[in-house]
Amino acid sequence: MRVATLLGTGTSQGVPVIGCDCRVCRSGDPRDQRLRSSLHIQWDGVSMVVDAGPDFRQQMLREGFRRLDAILLTHEHNDHVAGMDDVRPLNFLHRKDMPVWGSPPVLKEIRTRFAYAFDADPYPGAPRLDLKPLAAGSDFEVEGKRILPLRVDHGGLPVLGFRFGDLVYITDAKELPPETREAITGIPFLILNALRLEPHYSHLHLDAAIQLARELKAGQTWFTHISHDLGLYKALSRQLPPGFRLGHDGLKIPF
Repeated sequence: MRVATLLGTGTSQGVPVIGCDCRVCRSGDPRDQRLRSSLHIQWDGVSMVVDAGPDFRQQMLREGFRRLDAILLTHEHNDHVAGMDDVRPLNFLHRKDMPVWGSPPVLKEIRTRFAYAFDADPYPGAPRLDLKPLAAGSDFEVEGKRILPLRVDHGGLPVLGFRFGDLVYITDAKELPPETREAITGIPFLILNALRLEPHYSHLHLDAAIQLARELKAGQTWFTHISHDLGLYKALSRQLPPGFRLGHDGLKIPF
């Protein structure tokens, strides 16, 4: 069984945004309520999460996931790593350190922000993280499952996307370099960020995301990392061209 679950599909502020009174933030449709972006992959018994932001605990509890074999990190922004302390119950359940895969600069940042987890004599109950470096373009394995990290550009910041067999997950992207495009052209399932309707300096906006997916000749495409500026789920879903769908928290995608 291969299933991708969108744990969260929102931006760094989530939706609704604190103090905002726009129609999206006031919407009663649960599909307009978005936790910070994260993805769970269930791949023939192997359980992985891409990013562990500030809503990580809530997302895991909501979906009832009790096992996690690895965390894969796209980049070091707070909305993607702030939940790392919440791996502690999983350390206790699995009786081992949590493997955390990321680029060397991202792992360095994790070691700095969560320094107490790496003390020579950590306090009882501190999270236990097994940091594992990876490089874009070089596959690695989690419990025998081969994954390809992909370089993307987030307004000048290097970010990783990931290919899991027939599915590619890319968030916080503005541009894809030629080698990444080549590696994923013709992908059957694509999850891609689409921040808002208007262009943004470091994120794809909706029209650019649609155009990119078409250039990649992707099969079905779902959008994630969505802000309240994109609009209401129900209204916008009716306007998308065939082959494109808005993601929402909790959506399960067999791949």
